[in-house]
Amino acid sequence: MKHLTPPDILLQASGLHKSYPGGAKVLGGIDLDLHRGERLALIGANGSGKSTLLKCLLGLHDLSGGAVTSFGERFERAPSRAQRTRIRQKTGFVFQQHCLVRRRTVLCNVLHGLLGDPGSWRGFSHMTARADWRVRAMAALDDVGLADKAGARADALSGGQQQRVAIARALVRGPELILADEPVASLDPAAGRSVMELFSGLCLKRGITMVFTSHNMAHLADYADRVVALRGGRVLFDKPAAAVADDDLERTFA
Repeated sequence: MKHLTPPDILLQASGLHKSYPGGAKVLGGIDLDLHRGERLALIGANGSGKSTLLKCLLGLHDLSGGAVTSFGERFERAPSRAQRTRIRQKTGFVFQQHCLVRRRTVLCNVLHGLLGDPGSWRGFSHMTARADWRVRAMAALDDVGLADKAGARADALSGGQQQRVAIARALVRGPELILADEPVASLDPAAGRSVMELFSGLCLKRGITMVFTSHNMAHLADYADRVVALRGGRVLFDKPAAAVADDDLERTFA
């Protein structure tokens, strides 16, 4: 069902609850508006509900209560199959583990970002992919500085390079939103900063809304416009990144 929201609101959660079988409550009444073009950092201790919230916002987990509106698609328990498809076509994902097909080429892995579109089975190999898709994939690789690695196997790259391929895969569809769950947690500090600078800069350049989770507090000031902290499945605070103080972080991770 389509739902009217203010034009600057991309995603909206209203009284969102999530419990797993057996009664374990993960989210206990989340209200959240995500604005177009902003960079939002989602922080909290392990088990605070960050990853679950990201999945609920996109209908990847059924809700136990409340409602979510994603790109104008409102659902109260789970989106329909058609809604889920429309939501995912506008969204890119970047994970802590790169989730690349290690024995496939870099170009092939980027083409996998187009899977789900009509005829996308051709994207399993760069040899069978449509010419216009190969052009888009090469452009995404150029954006992350890896066009010269297109023919290399994914497992021949460094960890930082593999995460750049994952970013290119997320970008190739031309999403309105990218969700990144601990995108540089597996990298050393220097590589992590390099990847975050690239990632944040590309989102700003393209006007893509960016949501990332992180335990690196230095990333809040450098790459986020706004910070939402979760504790015990509830919003502890929601404020501009520049206004986050040390006592806010102490309360979040105490």
